[in-house]
Amino acid sequence: MQPAQFPFTQVDVFTDSPSYGNPLAVVSDAAALSPTQMAQLAHWTNLSETSFLLPPSEPSADYRVRIFTPLQELPFAGHPTLGSAQVWLNQGGVPKGRDIVQECGAGLIRICREGDHLFFRAPPLTRSGALDADTRTRAIKGLGLTDTDILDAAWVDNGPGWAALLLQDRATAMAITPDYSMLNGLRIGVVAPAQDTDFEVRAFSAGGFEDPVTGSLNAGIAQWLIAAGHAAPNYIAAQGTALGRKGRVHVQSDGAEIWVGGAVQSCVEGTIRL
Repeated sequence: MQPAQFPFTQVDVFTDSPSYGNPLAVVSDAAALSPTQMAQLAHWTNLSETSFLLPPSEPSADYRVRIFTPLQELPFAGHPTLGSAQVWLNQGGVPKGRDIVQECGAGLIRICREGDHLFFRAPPLTRSGALDADTRTRAIKGLGLTDTDILDAAWVDNGPGWAALLLQDRATAMAITPDYSMLNGLRIGVVAPAQDTDFEVRAFSAGGFEDPVTGSLNAGIAQWLIAAGHAAPNYIAAQGTALGRKGRVHVQSDGAEIWVGGAVQSCVEGTIRL
């Protein structure tokens, strides 16, 4: 039996410069693939996420996407949302309405275009509010911080399970060397005021690595910081600096909705045989 062929694209998300953002593999026309095959391919690409474009099951959606890390499926993630939308557009996708509507495990996600950037509407937080004492202590110890380094801390979970710490300054954020055994599966982000951009963000995953640029974390952080008065309605966050990347995440709020976006670069286009 001959392997089936599928359109395959690798894009770089949240950057103006290819190879300086967060890469994403996208398999199109993927309805013939089983969840087991999707999980295996995501394990093989070994990128933070691999996404699969499928026909929508909701009448109002333009397409459906399934998102896999090398270890699990996610209901939602930010950079796969923008990267998948860009690939869908590049392959001739035309939205039914003014905005693109993506169907995923977290429901329907609206995506809009503004110049060279795509923005997704931040989904509702599934968990918010102050961190419990155990999580806060584990995060502080796992990141080598002290209580005096922390301005605020909260759950910012919109699916993946993110918690976040607002730090006093960027230098403290950049000096972190995480102890993943201490974090023990906690997905933790840190954010600190910066100079070249408004904030610097770092994301430490449950898989034991630092994520270059993280849409879901930035969406949750934006909802928290803006509501708490820590950030202006519109701001730019840098992420990936510690990894040699130049990620830029643009946040815009109209008071009712928060949109998170950036540029997407196409890097590899071809087919994959499975």
